[in-house]
Amino acid sequence: MSIVRIIERLAHKLPFRACVLTVFFVLFSTPLLAAENGDGSLVSSVGIAIIAATIMSFVGHVLKQPLLLAYIAAGVMIGPGIGFGLVTNLHDIETIAHIGLILLLFLIGLEIDIKKLRESGRSLIVSGLFQFIICVLLGMGFFYLLGYGIGGGRYDLLYLSACCALSSTAIVVKLLYGKFEIDTLAGRITLGVLVFQDIWAIILLGIQPNLSNPQVLMILLSFIKGAALVAVSLLLSKYVLPRLFRTVSKIPELVLVSSLGWCFFICGLAGYLDLSLEMGALIAGIAISTFPYNIDVMAKVVNIRDFFVTLFFVGLGMQIPNPMGSPGILATAGIVSVFLICSRFFSIYPLLYFLKNGNRVSILTSINLSQISEFSLVITALGMKAGHIGQNVMSVVIFVFVITSVVSTYMIKYSDNLQKMLNAVLQKIGLKDIGVHADEGKEVSGREIAILGFHRTASSLVSEIMSMDKKAPLARLKDRIVVVDFNPEVHSMLQTMGIKVIYGDIGHIDTLHHAGIHDAKLVISTISDSILVGTDNLKFIRHIRNINPHAKIIVTAESAQGALKMYAEGADYVFLPRILTARHLVLMIGHVLSSDQSKFKKMVDSEIGSLKWRDEIIP
Repeated sequence: MSIVRIIERLAHKLPFRACVLTVFFVLFSTPLLAAENGDGSLVSSVGIAIIAATIMSFVGHVLKQPLLLAYIAAGVMIGPGIGFGLVTNLHDIETIAHIGLILLLFLIGLEIDIKKLRESGRSLIVSGLFQFIICVLLGMGFFYLLGYGIGGGRYDLLYLSACCALSSTAIVVKLLYGKFEIDTLAGRITLGVLVFQDIWAIILLGIQPNLSNPQVLMILLSFIKGAALVAVSLLLSKYVLPRLFRTVSKIPELVLVSSLGWCFFICGLAGYLDLSLEMGALIAGIAISTFPYNIDVMAKVVNIRDFFVTLFFVGLGMQIPNPMGSPGILATAGIVSVFLICSRFFSIYPLLYFLKNGNRVSILTSINLSQISEFSLVITALGMKAGHIGQNVMSVVIFVFVITSVVSTYMIKYSDNLQKMLNAVLQKIGLKDIGVHADEGKEVSGREIAILGFHRTASSLVSEIMSMDKKAPLARLKDRIVVVDFNPEVHSMLQTMGIKVIYGDIGHIDTLHHAGIHDAKLVISTISDSILVGTDNLKFIRHIRNINPHAKIIVTAESAQGALKMYAEGADYVFLPRILTARHLVLMIGHVLSSDQSKFKKMVDSEIGSLKWRDEIIP
């Protein structure tokens, strides 16, 4: 029997038939490209990297492992250190990977909403400012005990402490995107801390050339250059770019090209001022983040970015040295990795906890940042070139990056279960969560409506209730509502509005008991399964039916099939937001196409008027 026939038979027995055939194809094509790579061809190197990433991503998909780890494994497989040595010219891959990192930071800048960062308030500012300082101080004590020091032109202690205080923007953002957690409070604080870390990294890069002979004037000049870059970017984005984007807004290709041109222009300006290109990309993104075209730009740049970021992680895997050649350094890296994860907890959790963010947000933010940054690789590489550190320090940082990248990927993937375990331990030692009071269960008795989870739809619902006329049949409805959610911001804002709120995890049946669900007449879940963490709407229905068989249940579905399952499980009403939106749009289309446009104009004017005065907890 031929090999192809065997492969086909195996493929038919697997649910990933196309996956297996693709792997078979790329396994045969890789040696062909490798044969062409003898002269170090850039195209061949990139082709081998992409093929290896394809193979390992399919394997990772079958094994249900994160794609990021698959890309790193692909780099290891084709690299000269541990793998088959299919690619020996790492410089080309590193260059392309660097472009990916620049595009990633540009997109992050596009998504940084300064207003939202301000709304996160002192929690973000305090944690962003002090996390790095605390981690550096902890690191200096730890690495001193390991035998590292400063002197004789070497700065091993300082480099290791600073590098281990930075977290990976590329890894964290990619994983939080996949979990739909960027817009949660923990996600916003995590992103804010990463922005502060980028600023700290930029400061380090500015100080680094003058480390052997530190001069206050040179360091001050670096800060002045950074401030000048920000000022120029903001001025151009305010007075020049709006006209440019208005001109090209109707031509999608020009929007993309103009955006990339702006990104690389600011990067070039940063390079001219001897500043980090990554800093320039971040500033370029932030400068146009308020434009109405930023969503369109993100949608177009994201695919290009994913290509380059894939090469970034493949290139990283190719740089991993053979651990068998230096077992002592590998053991040191393992110890340092454990310290790094612990240092995030000790530097972030206390700050957020004492600022009344609760155990959940404080723990999740600590988990999200439990890895070393790609900036650390850049800083140590420059340090080696300047003679500040030796090869052993560089190797430790690389191994720590690999170890923490793998470990933190799983930590973030299972962060909900992990935080529940840590929360239970912390509460046993006396660190109680916010909103937990012994008499709260009595206070919720008599509340007829329970809203489980509080996101945008629930925010709009509460806004509608609060704006109702006092003489309306459902007036004072807010006095009959209890909201259950674990967002401390929501908790405090609902309390100020006079709405009863219970802080807790809606996925736990104990929380539902505590919230008085057994007395409720109506239970509402406005959050879809893709956003819910550790539970889903079907579980809600089962829990509620066990606790309160007579309650009416309204839940949210994302598909018609899902809605039918929820009805079969016992839901009284299931709403699909996209179907309700489509029905409303059909009515609007009818008004637009009718001969009498006055009714349509009146509806639009009314909508604009209500939007101007609308004030919601979650905008």
